[in-house]
Amino acid sequence: MADILTADVVIVGSGVAGAITGYSLARAGAKVLILEAGPRVDRAKAVVQFRNSPTKGPNSPYPANPKVPQPDPDDIGSYYVQAGPVTFNGLQARVVGGTTWHWGGLTLRYRPNDFRLKSKFGVGVDWPLSYDDLEPWYGEAEREIGVCGPPDYDWGSPRSTPYPMPPIAPTYLDTVIGAACAGVGLTMAPFPHGRNSVGRDGRPPCCGNASCVPICPIGAKYDASVHVAKAEAAGARVVPLAIAHEIVVGADRKVTAIRFKRPDGSVHEARGKVFVVAAHAIETPKLLLMSRVPGSGLAVANSSDQVGRNLMTQLDAGMIGLTREKLWPYRGPVETSGIRELRDGDFRGMHGASGTSPSNEGWVRALGPMKLAQRFAAQGLTGGALAAAISDHMARELAIGPSVEVLPNPNNRVTLAQGRPDPLGLPRPRIWFNWGTYEQEGMKVAMEYVLGLMNALGATDVQRLGPVTDGAVMGGTCRMGDDARTSVVDRNLRAHDHPNLYVVGSATFPTITASPPTLTIAAFALRAGLAIRRDLGGA
Repeated sequence: MADILTADVVIVGSGVAGAITGYSLARAGAKVLILEAGPRVDRAKAVVQFRNSPTKGPNSPYPANPKVPQPDPDDIGSYYVQAGPVTFNGLQARVVGGTTWHWGGLTLRYRPNDFRLKSKFGVGVDWPLSYDDLEPWYGEAEREIGVCGPPDYDWGSPRSTPYPMPPIAPTYLDTVIGAACAGVGLTMAPFPHGRNSVGRDGRPPCCGNASCVPICPIGAKYDASVHVAKAEAAGARVVPLAIAHEIVVGADRKVTAIRFKRPDGSVHEARGKVFVVAAHAIETPKLLLMSRVPGSGLAVANSSDQVGRNLMTQLDAGMIGLTREKLWPYRGPVETSGIRELRDGDFRGMHGASGTSPSNEGWVRALGPMKLAQRFAAQGLTGGALAAAISDHMARELAIGPSVEVLPNPNNRVTLAQGRPDPLGLPRPRIWFNWGTYEQEGMKVAMEYVLGLMNALGATDVQRLGPVTDGAVMGGTCRMGDDARTSVVDRNLRAHDHPNLYVVGSATFPTITASPPTLTIAAFALRAGLAIRRDLGGA
């Protein structure tokens, strides 16, 4: 074995879950080691990579190391082995800082009812804790990330503290859509964002580049490289291109080490007192399933047979059209305001809640002007006529659609594709996924409202898109719960089977709501950091 690294806490994954957990421990004096499968990102080089990319997809600024593959939207089967009737489009980024590099930046909290679907609506499962238990951690997460939001609207999640920054101003597009909403019984409000509305924490305010997905060129939008840097400044060690492949468990059920490979195939080991797996909803169960408990034949943390099960995402669909009035998209953050209705209510006993918002990205993110130029030039337009046609079309492009919550289903799962190894000889993730009627019915209801809105706007050339699995939202493969027979980790995110192993991130979520999961991931990471400090003998 080439190298043996040691620390108090060994963390696998440097996304928002691992980076915030690592920083919270390092600043308290713990010796922290963070292993990241992917390379570091140079923002300036990544912007150039994005600009030069012909597809400009979510991972286009972040080319994978040849030995560390990641999902590619142009070839989703290049890494995930798709085994189910529905293609799973989750687009994790295997880089230092993780998938927050290409997230949209919305920081909605989950609502109180999101934690009690079973007891309130008779569907899904309940979380082992309540919104009130997590509310103070939401406030701390907002301060850590740097969240700006409206002072007069809480999006259904009662607050004990104000947002750290004033809101991002709604776009002109928002005002036009908002006025049309009144005609179909809808209302809009500004979103909270994980981006600076004013200079804060050494980062500039948002200047409206509209390229938040896949990269903020100036760093106004939060990504987990912020907390990676803070963790390193506090003394943590971050090791990129360290591909964890085995969790080593001793006879006392405690984890003793994480073994990892380098791109050259060499094997190394990281030893510690406490271990945290924070590798997102696909890589986390993959690592646990690749590891075995001596003498039992069981995968690590899998006495419940729940590791990899209940994979969740959101059901996405959309509608595009050319509005009568000019909207002027292609400016501002990806989304600045959203429709308030259909996010919660008694209907959740019958169909899924949905979050709907208009996009500021036009019809085709980043590529819209070029595609229009090609289309109109093929029709024979040149010079001023070509420019006028492009300008008119772009100014009236509207894309809007719902994201619907998905119920947990134990058959939707991640397993190991043993016969399909990656370049390092490790099994790729095998994903089986299918939709249920709950989310499909929720989509039907939401899309009727969207169609009504398009009609109110006098839209032409209306087209339906999807439905598809959401590329940014995933979770549920290592469920938290109080019963070790039906869950993988407890309410503190400690594995039921191993007293010094934690799983942090959306993999632990019992349900996925219609809201983005990132702020909730951050809140649980901070909460888990406190539990780990106590394990280490700290306050």
